[in-house]
Amino acid sequence: MNTITVAAAIILNEQDQLLLVRKKNTHAFMQVGGKLEADEAPEITIQREILEEIGCRSELKQFVGQFETAAANEPNHVLISYVYVIELKQTPQIAAEIAEMKWIDLDDQSTLLAPLTRDVVIPWCQQNLVN
Repeated sequence: MNTITVAAAIILNEQDQLLLVRKKNTHAFMQVGGKLEADEAPEITIQREILEEIGCRSELKQFVGQFETAAANEPNHVLISYVYVIELKQTPQIAAEIAEMKWIDLDDQSTLLAPLTRDVVIPWCQQNLVN
């Protein structure tokens, strides 16, 4: 089985909505983030990808964990994700390969979500947010 290793961001706003992006030529919405480059630490990857994809400086708030899920856009691939809670220092804007960006409610039923978002990130957010 082929694996893809990525760093992924959990970005929430004051309304506890989750920021998701959809890359060009794909259908599923997913976390901001991307593949690790050779010899790159996930903490570096996530900040680079946030800058590239949504044009923001960011601060790592928490390492949530390492998770294994199906890859959203590559059949027969396992996705290994290093997931971080991130605080943005600027307003996000679409950049790089991003086609669409949106804030979703954690109980959103209408958005097509990547497996990592659906199976790991949203349940984690629902368990860990203090309202």
